[in-house]
Amino acid sequence: MEIDIPEVVAEVRAVLDRYETALMSNDIPTLEALFWDDPRTIRFGVGEILVGMEAIRRFRRAQTGGYQRRERLEVLITTFGRDVAVTNIVYRRVATGMIGRETKIMARIPGLGFRVVSAHVSLNEAGTPVRR
Repeated sequence: MEIDIPEVVAEVRAVLDRYETALMSNDIPTLEALFWDDPRTIRFGVGEILVGMEAIRRFRRAQTGGYQRRERLEVLITTFGRDVAVTNIVYRRVATGMIGRETKIMARIPGLGFRVVSAHVSLNEAGTPVRR
């Protein structure tokens, strides 16, 4: 299996960028479309545990006020072959300085392209460094 095929990494990055744009503009249809429409899809958020696309839809549709602005500090993408990717984003909430971490597992779904099959979001205190 090839790791980090450049065109696959670019494809996944494009999905992440599309997701970020939709998140910042509260574009609910796009946010929903980028998740795998399946009862096994998972999203663990800062304050919620969502199992299944129906739970994710209900959560998204309740977010009428939009999301807190954030600045990406780091984007890490690893692809496995042509059909699986793991992404990690470290970001800072603009208003509070809180550091957020977001992990997505994506799979290429036939006829749809890459979709999020599992996501996890968490927050840390402001000033938490990225260490290598």
